[in-house]
Amino acid sequence: MITISQIMEKMIAFSKGNLHDINHFIRVWTYARTIGELECLDANTQYILEIAAIIHDIACPLCREKYGNTNGKYQETEGMTMARDFLSDTGLTAEQIDRVAFLVGHHHTYIDISGADYQILMEADYIANASENGYSKEKIEDFINRIMRTNSGKELTRQIFCI
Repeated sequence: MITISQIMEKMIAFSKGNLHDINHFIRVWTYARTIGELECLDANTQYILEIAAIIHDIACPLCREKYGNTNGKYQETEGMTMARDFLSDTGLTAEQIDRVAFLVGHHHTYIDISGADYQILMEADYIANASENGYSKEKIEDFINRIMRTNSGKELTRQIFCI
């Protein structure tokens, strides 16, 4: 089975030198990995989470070209198929690919969150986006209170943003 490092290498190559995209998915992966480990996920869920974190924005280059922006809904729509194609030669099971594709296709949907991997991916992506885009402490605190569910994600976010 493919390793996380091999997925990382494959996604870096896919990104064709776009440092913003590469830095973003590395940040999201780092936060997701940290939260997942602190929340004591089982090995398979952690593995799926980390793969999804690395490829969650796989559709961004296409969305920029096709729509002129990387709106979250466009990413979700385009990303599911792209994730499946990207993972087709990795040795992942059909079930694993389905779950990663689902996560990629829902990482901007903050309702009906099903599973710790989904919750943590969404939290990790938010932390990265908040730091990259300079979200206000009030906006971040609101997100912590309304959307975040993991104790580790909440605490990590408070520590990062000194809230």
